[in-house]
Amino acid sequence: MAISLRFFHSGDIPSVINFPAIAALLTLFILSRILTTVHKLRAVNHLPGLRPPFSPLRLPGALIPTSWWNTSLDINWLLRFSLYTNNETISIVPFLIGPPLIWTSNLSVARQIAFGNRTAFFKPRWASTAFLSWGINLVSAEGDIWRKHRRVMGPAFNNELYRLVWTQTMKTYRDLQTSEKWAEKGTVVVPVVQAITFKFALSVLASCAFGLSFQWDEPPRTSDGNLTVGEAMRTWVLKLPFKKIQQSNAAYEAMALFVKEQVIFRKGEIQDSTRKDAFSLLVKANEQEELKYKLSDDELVVCSCKIGNVFILLFSGHETTAKALAATLGLLALNQNCQDEVFEQIKEVVGYLRDPEFDDYHKLNKVLAAFFEAVRLFPSGHLMIREAGEDTVIQVPNPRGQEGATSLTVPKGQAVVIDMVGVHCNPRYYDDPTSYKPSRWHGITNDSEEFTAFSLGPRACIGRKFATTEAVCFLSMLLRDWKVMPKLDPGESKEQWKSRVLDAHVGLTLGVRDVPLCFVPRK
Repeated sequence: MAISLRFFHSGDIPSVINFPAIAALLTLFILSRILTTVHKLRAVNHLPGLRPPFSPLRLPGALIPTSWWNTSLDINWLLRFSLYTNNETISIVPFLIGPPLIWTSNLSVARQIAFGNRTAFFKPRWASTAFLSWGINLVSAEGDIWRKHRRVMGPAFNNELYRLVWTQTMKTYRDLQTSEKWAEKGTVVVPVVQAITFKFALSVLASCAFGLSFQWDEPPRTSDGNLTVGEAMRTWVLKLPFKKIQQSNAAYEAMALFVKEQVIFRKGEIQDSTRKDAFSLLVKANEQEELKYKLSDDELVVCSCKIGNVFILLFSGHETTAKALAATLGLLALNQNCQDEVFEQIKEVVGYLRDPEFDDYHKLNKVLAAFFEAVRLFPSGHLMIREAGEDTVIQVPNPRGQEGATSLTVPKGQAVVIDMVGVHCNPRYYDDPTSYKPSRWHGITNDSEEFTAFSLGPRACIGRKFATTEAVCFLSMLLRDWKVMPKLDPGESKEQWKSRVLDAHVGLTLGVRDVPLCFVPRK
């Protein structure tokens, strides 16, 4: 006989709570979750790992801070020293919301995923949601569409462009020094160095990607004049809800109009061989393509919006470069021996009687190594997500210290996440991986596949040399003129500064937190 409790509220409206019915529904829900979880565990071959309620890559898990019960987007950073203690390839199987994930810090597995055939693994659409508001682009496209975008964009990234990057980097550095009056200040205190690196990278973006004139005190503005190009990009990237969403939409519309106008303008100047910026080269390359590969004006707008300052995405053009430069300066400030070694090479190669030239790039390998090592520790693209297009078998190396590998079947539709933070902290590949050691990269060329922070395989970052050219030139000039030191709070030690500052902020990309620095003029 069912038991129910009857309560009477104001208005004498009876309310009945049927406990047996609630218990039955709860039991059914629990059973369904158990069966679903069992099915998910089979999909990942019962790999050991984490069993949170929500997926770290989906809502609501991605919005809830990582804790003992939840995995969020920053799980790979917060647990980078403990997540792979026993196994380099694990599973994350949410029991409430989200699909199961194979999660790996093993480079051999990463290469099998990245270099597989065209049907084995692809980038799922849900992994590019944040980049799709501009439409299909090189980052989010797949198959023939991706090859079409890559074919048109490729010619724009060449030595002529990189020489332009070097020249513009030099010009912007001089502009920064003059506008900010650094020489008159003596020691320069910068509470957040990203305020400089973001603006600096945007200047190179504006000139080398779009051919825009950029003065340090007068950044280029969108067509309506309401926003600078940098403000429009960063406002759009925020994509915050409620009161910010209108600003984000306005920024999107302003940038779309700005880029469309630039496409029309550059098509009219197609015969002007003096223009070497990436945007002009892209438009020119598209006009010369065969019909089947040619992009429409709308596709070109979308494609162009994404290439920005090397990294395909407009915002990445200055965001990821700026974050990497900030991390490099913060790490060099804390590691004076490394900074001194870089400074000595700059003196030897360039000296004081001239400025560094593009032809010095390959001689400044220790400057490049300092940048590489910072990007290793703070990789902007910290997750690489692929989905199996067919049932596939990969070889998973046995745990460190054990020889051989184990076959792992990855069923069609199963997502595999390459954790680049985990790869770069893996002692299998790096001696003392938590330490900043630029010497790891001495003698490593810019395009070496040993350096994986710009992703792997055919879809690795198209703007890798654009970024490293800018970084080497900027750091060579800055470190020749200024010694970089941490700005300590009263009574703070360098170790305390390190703990406070050299931590990661994880969002759409990963970067170091706000870095306070002091720049002391060299004698």
